[in-house]
Amino acid sequence: MSDRLTVLKTYKLYVGGKFPRSESGRVYEVTDGKSGEWLANAPLSSRKDGRDAVVAARKAFGAWSGATAYNRGQVLYRVAEMLEGRREQFVREVSAAEGLGTSSKSGTAKAAAVVDAAIDRWVWYAGWTDKIGQVVGGANPVAGPFLNLSTPEPTGVVAVLAPQDSSFLGLISVIAPVIASGNTVVVITSEKSPLPALSLGEVLATSDVPGGVVNILSGKASEIAPSLAAHQDVNGIDLTGADAELAKQLEIAAADNLKRVRRPQPVDDFTADPGTDRLTYFLETKTVWHPTGSLGASGSAY
Repeated sequence: MSDRLTVLKTYKLYVGGKFPRSESGRVYEVTDGKSGEWLANAPLSSRKDGRDAVVAARKAFGAWSGATAYNRGQVLYRVAEMLEGRREQFVREVSAAEGLGTSSKSGTAKAAAVVDAAIDRWVWYAGWTDKIGQVVGGANPVAGPFLNLSTPEPTGVVAVLAPQDSSFLGLISVIAPVIASGNTVVVITSEKSPLPALSLGEVLATSDVPGGVVNILSGKASEIAPSLAAHQDVNGIDLTGADAELAKQLEIAAADNLKRVRRPQPVDDFTADPGTDRLTYFLETKTVWHPTGSLGASGSAY
């Protein structure tokens, strides 16, 4: 019999490609969703952590949005590869986080199905990166000697409130489409089940995702989200994980700089076909006019 003590995992935030502890130094207890057993202490993020995450996301935005669609697709596919290699770890964490039962075969099977669906979702969005332009953009008919072209462009830095009851599949369903379309993201994890999201940061750090493209904060959305909604350098906010009262408060704050806001939907089943709604929501359309004929021959454009 060994006297060796197990080395418990220290969960940290993921900001700018690094793993800082919360600036506040605070943590809170995370328990098993079924048995109530203590699992770990998670960082309790502060508003300062949120501001640091926005700075990191803005710094990463230029290079990420300017990368080729093919490159972004390869990076997202690499995330799926790395998750596949750590599948057993995430099955355990999802099972405990969502109260599926870590010791029962049925609970493990359900958690495995969730993790497999999450991996497949990364692959699905990876395949969409080089197809968004063809679906959303295109040439528009005009009555005149002009070409009129519409091209999708990413909105910028997007704050995301992850769903509370789908700690892994729901989390990936709200961040993968945002970064697939060229945005960078600051995500607030499920408050009661943050551990799978914090472990995802470790996967992202080894998956060719540039630092700052995804920033993961754990803690209370009611404390962190208002400052993100009012932040002048945040361009959009997804309120999926907000309750009605918090969502209303954040919408009012977001109106100050005309953020694009995705309101919580009445029904959002993350096990269903993801569709393209989330993929295109945080995109803007740039329209370019180009003269044809004799004017076009000179190369003039405006």
